[in-house]
Amino acid sequence: MDLNIGRMPHGPRNSIADVSGVRVGHCTVDDERHKTGVTVILPCEDDIFRNKMPAAYHVLNGFGKTTGLMQIGELGTLETPIALTNTLNVGLVHDAMVEYMCRQGERRGYPVLSVNPVVCECNDASLNDIRHRAVGQAEVFAAIAAASADFAQGDVGAGKGMTCHDLKGGIGSASRLVELDGKSYTIGALVLSNHATFDDLIVAGTPIHELLEARIPPHEDKGSIITVLATDIPLSERQLRRLCHRALVGLSRTGSFCGNGSGEIVIAFTTANRVPHYSEKAILPMGMLHDDAINPLFRAVAECVEESVLSSLLHAETVTGYHGRTVRCLSDLLDAK
Repeated sequence: MDLNIGRMPHGPRNSIADVSGVRVGHCTVDDERHKTGVTVILPCEDDIFRNKMPAAYHVLNGFGKTTGLMQIGELGTLETPIALTNTLNVGLVHDAMVEYMCRQGERRGYPVLSVNPVVCECNDASLNDIRHRAVGQAEVFAAIAAASADFAQGDVGAGKGMTCHDLKGGIGSASRLVELDGKSYTIGALVLSNHATFDDLIVAGTPIHELLEARIPPHEDKGSIITVLATDIPLSERQLRRLCHRALVGLSRTGSFCGNGSGEIVIAFTTANRVPHYSEKAILPMGMLHDDAINPLFRAVAECVEESVLSSLLHAETVTGYHGRTVRCLSDLLDAK
């Protein structure tokens, strides 16, 4: 199925990696017992700890266990890659990210004595034996080593065991191009989709019941979705937070209403306006978008998030979990129509 979301042009990959320097890596744990994994977003190719990125977050609904948000809210910077995994693996992935950052510091000749890893989660227990906690340091390091601008989507990495709108969900991504002062900039999104119900799903503006004759028994929306936004536009953390707010527009366009037991968390960063860990200068030069020019960015976020959710559905394949539960993929339903 070809998506036709919105009116804005997308980048060459139509993914978050259209923002220069951003790479994504997966490690998937897929066996009889486990349908899980880890996905790591590397925001740059240089030293993010020594050259931090302006960042912000917004919690649409807080049924979640994300780490690292407090310092982002206080300082407005990101200093590590962002890791995505399942709910009960947050602690082990956090520990692995601390080890990774300490090793990076040693390799570059400085000690890391305090660091703020960002680890986000969704619950994949409907398909994965989540209590076994199958994702640890080896899997995190493997995901980082595999990071590329050309990365897989669907039921891979952290998305392996996720269910979205009662269908197979997981990793989805999209991008949009914005022209400012005669120069082209990029906004990209990546989601870990594990939320909402089948009857509410809207695909490219059409309710699912108008596209398919299939029925899936309704259930209460207790899932979650993590959204990561990246851009190369010079923005302040306040403006990045405003972008985070607009992710709700994209989620709403796919039929989500953010249920009580769902965790919707959005994190945004910009690769512009790098903030040095140490500086001899008290005043740092920073560029910033004029707020009167921000509307195209809001539209870009809405389109990116909507398409990212649908992309996670369309790239995923049907998966049978460890206790025999099968979650069908959207592509199979569309092919059977």
